[in-house]
Amino acid sequence: MELKDTLLMPKSNFPMRGNLGVREKEFQAKWEEMDLYNKVLEKNKDNTPFILHDGPPYANGNIHIGHALQKTLKDFVLRYKTMKGFYVPFIPGWDTHGLPIENEVVKKGIKREEHSIVDFRLKCEMFALEQVEKQKSQFKRLGILGDWDNPYLTLDKKYIADQLLVFGKMAEKNLIYRGLKPVYWSPSSESAFAEAEIEYQDKESLSIFFKFPLVNQNNELKDANLLIWTTTPWTLPANLAVSVHPDFNYVLVDTKFGKLVLLEDLLESLNQKLNLEALNVIKRFKGNELENIEYKHPLYDRISKVILGKHVTNTDGTGLVHTAPGHGEDDYEVGLLYKLDILSPVDGKGVMTSEAGKYEGLFYEVANKEIVNDLEELGYLVKQEKIVHSYPHDWRTRKPIIFRSTPQWFASIDPLRENLLEEIKNINWTPAWGEVRLSNMIESRNDWVISRQRVWGVPLPIFYAENGEAVLDYEIIKHISSLVREHGINIWYDYDVKDLMPKGYKNVNSPNGIFTKEKDIMDVWFDSGTSYKVLEERGLPTQADLYLEGSDQYRGWFNSSLTTSVAVTGKSPYKNVVSHGFVLDGQGYKMSKSKGNVIDPIKMMDQQGADLLRLWVATTSYQSDVRISDELIKQTSESYRKIRNTFKYMLGNLFDFDPSKNYISYSMRGKLNRLMTLKYREVVNKVIDAYDNYEFDKVYRIIMPFIINDVSAFYLDFIKDVLYIELENNFERRAIQSTLYDILLGLLKLLNPIIPHTTSEAYWELPHRQYEDIYLESMPEKNDFTDQKLVDSFAIFEELREEVLKELETARILKVIGKSLESLIELKLTKEQIEAIKYLDLDLELVLISSKVIVTEGNMLEIKVSKYGGHVCERCWRTFKKLNSNNLCERCNNVVEELNK
Repeated sequence: MELKDTLLMPKSNFPMRGNLGVREKEFQAKWEEMDLYNKVLEKNKDNTPFILHDGPPYANGNIHIGHALQKTLKDFVLRYKTMKGFYVPFIPGWDTHGLPIENEVVKKGIKREEHSIVDFRLKCEMFALEQVEKQKSQFKRLGILGDWDNPYLTLDKKYIADQLLVFGKMAEKNLIYRGLKPVYWSPSSESAFAEAEIEYQDKESLSIFFKFPLVNQNNELKDANLLIWTTTPWTLPANLAVSVHPDFNYVLVDTKFGKLVLLEDLLESLNQKLNLEALNVIKRFKGNELENIEYKHPLYDRISKVILGKHVTNTDGTGLVHTAPGHGEDDYEVGLLYKLDILSPVDGKGVMTSEAGKYEGLFYEVANKEIVNDLEELGYLVKQEKIVHSYPHDWRTRKPIIFRSTPQWFASIDPLRENLLEEIKNINWTPAWGEVRLSNMIESRNDWVISRQRVWGVPLPIFYAENGEAVLDYEIIKHISSLVREHGINIWYDYDVKDLMPKGYKNVNSPNGIFTKEKDIMDVWFDSGTSYKVLEERGLPTQADLYLEGSDQYRGWFNSSLTTSVAVTGKSPYKNVVSHGFVLDGQGYKMSKSKGNVIDPIKMMDQQGADLLRLWVATTSYQSDVRISDELIKQTSESYRKIRNTFKYMLGNLFDFDPSKNYISYSMRGKLNRLMTLKYREVVNKVIDAYDNYEFDKVYRIIMPFIINDVSAFYLDFIKDVLYIELENNFERRAIQSTLYDILLGLLKLLNPIIPHTTSEAYWELPHRQYEDIYLESMPEKNDFTDQKLVDSFAIFEELREEVLKELETARILKVIGKSLESLIELKLTKEQIEAIKYLDLDLELVLISSKVIVTEGNMLEIKVSKYGGHVCERCWRTFKKLNSNNLCERCNNVVEELNK
């Protein structure tokens, strides 16, 4: 037998290079073949359920890095909870209605006006389903297991039927009403918007200061003017009042622009800004003294009044607010108190109507300039300038929106507000500030505009009687829901009204039995905001354990879901909420194609693998905005390489280990093996706590130092002398293998939620595994047992070892030695250090990887490294003073003789 054949070298088919971009697809095919998702469900079917309800992404386009971050975070939770023994079904969902899909269909050359509503809707449905299939394959590529064959879609007839019932219940509770009030309106989308559908961007606007002349005054105010400021001159045709704060102090001042009324607090700043040359304060007023003073509109033959409003501020403007109830929420509210009309002379495309007089037919932004020119020509303009300010935009088209009054359907928030705020207190929020954020939104939230003037969505199940009264009857809505559940929602357009109504239905407002249908559809946030009904339909607990989404969902899905659920059931649809930030580039900038800083998750998975992307997610402090770049991915790749190499080495040294025959229990392993087991258990305890608290970056930060420092740099470095050199069944060798087995299997379990492909691949290479896949194993249990004396003794030795390693490195640099096995280490140790080494029962030559270590006692640590003179054993490569005739040391000679018997 050749000498090399007497060594027990590592053997494993686990490759050094992962080639994840290619091989992960093979692993996923294997998961599907073994039906892994259903097998873990079957294993835990009688256990406590844990429901993570999937917030539906919008079905349009490829997934981006934000999608990848979010779905991966969800999968961390799903896999962890499953391996903790919970029954964890995962039903992915998609939001499939809305304007972007309409726009994409039109872009494909489909002209809406040339098709019936149903035909156009069918084309939208076909497009949405194509997008769902595309995104589905991309999400699956991330390694996420779930009920992908049966996702929930907001266009599904059963889903819509349940949504209609929620709407019906809200209507039954008088929470749904029709009103004429100003709403966010997108001229580019020609539809009303809810607060959740707007985003703020910088916009350049025309800012003007101008005068409204007072009339019918015989005192100091005769020939005086109100000084007004606005950034929306196009709303001046709708002006019906000027608001002042009842408690603020106002002044009448003489200026080069005539006598002006303005807020006293702003006099100095306005004097400078407008160069008023205001030298003389004629009179001071409390705001309430100005109530009902009349002024004339400079552009129209219209007399209006000064009114009181506590929405007026003293921080900017002039303290007198141009008030147009048809174009602003505060204006509308104060207008109700004074019974003002609602004038909104702008149509759905943003074009001024006949009510705007000479500005009819102008787009509102064009009218802006014309109105300012007219004010200047008539002598009422004081100053104009362009300013850049944060302004609401349509989050789909990215174009500015306006406030415009139109008849819309609303969901009342006031009757729910107290209950909503109470439920928020009962939810666990991660991060904790989520509670404050959503509470603040609910406290200030106006009634929810739920109607949209579009085609692709869920029609509002409302009829109008002959006298124009709306018919909001729960029994009718329930009847429509049952029809939709069977035939689909397009019956709203296909069927005559009589076929949608319950047989024999009568209404006093329609003596002839004639009704018409509502043409508006529901806000898509109402669609997704009723998705919790899916859980009920699938026989799962109706209150989800967890909603996990981006921080933008405080105004979106978290908000709408809470509102509809509290409205109907009185309860929140979720027990816990976890939110994450946005993904930025390496410099902290938003990603955009124009900047060339976009990281494409699909491309990254194909080239480097999903596990690398998932590992990057685990490195992020995801609760705030996170960064990704090629450099950060490179760093993550290095961490992955260390994990993989460690797995390979551990697997290679377990090739001949059968835990059912060779396993050595903890108590018999020897102290260093026990110490490593204790360190591993400490890792388990901390990692389990981190997973339970959704601290995935902490999981990474706990495991990586253990793998790199404790396992790889220390334990694996010296045990090869035993694993390779000793006989197969040597007791110490089997004790080391038992320790390796525990640690490797434990790491595979702990890391499965993060790098499932790699942990499955490694598990499949593990001899004598218990299950088909690591995902069928259970998470390690926390274990508080420790041996403090052992831990303390090792801490003393560890400090000593660090100093020895430094001296060995210095000796290598000075070429005193080559490899550490050539060294003679002379140690002068303190009594405490010697006692620690004795307690640990250390073989110092083994753990310091030296051929000779000499220890003497002293008052302080002293280390001397020199070359150990002698002969090198050709089998174990240690240096000895004497070898046998075959150039073997005594230990190696005994092993070889035993093998040759």
